[in-house]
Amino acid sequence: MVKKVSRKRIDYSKFEDFLSVSKNFIAGAELAVKSEYYNAAGLLIIHAAIAIADAITIRFSSTKCSGENHYEVIKLLKETAPRTRDTQNALNHFEKLIDHKNAVSYQGDIYVKQDIEQLLKHFDRFSNWAYSLLKN
Repeated sequence: MVKKVSRKRIDYSKFEDFLSVSKNFIAGAELAVKSEYYNAAGLLIIHAAIAIADAITIRFSSTKCSGENHYEVIKLLKETAPRTRDTQNALNHFEKLIDHKNAVSYQGDIYVKQDIEQLLKHFDRFSNWAYSLLKN
């Protein structure tokens, strides 16, 4: 459980930079999938989602998480993002992506195409919600 979110102030206008970073990560993930570098693709997908989450918190509160615990981002999203009927569902998809971060990066788990398809499903559902907020 995350009790306190460590955060830092970021100028509101920087949220678009984080969206660009996310798009770059997803493009890299697509290239990695084509080369069957599934762990690399998984990590890039997760980082793309984190960059989108940062864009949301920057856009709506001029803050982003500064800690190493990526679960803090979920709490900050709950505090700052406008509530929609899809918010909880989107945050659940984001949390599932964060759940994979250690496995894909540090635990030696081998990811296969089906794992990446699952991550992309979670990413798409989270990012669709995020872009619906950010277009306003």
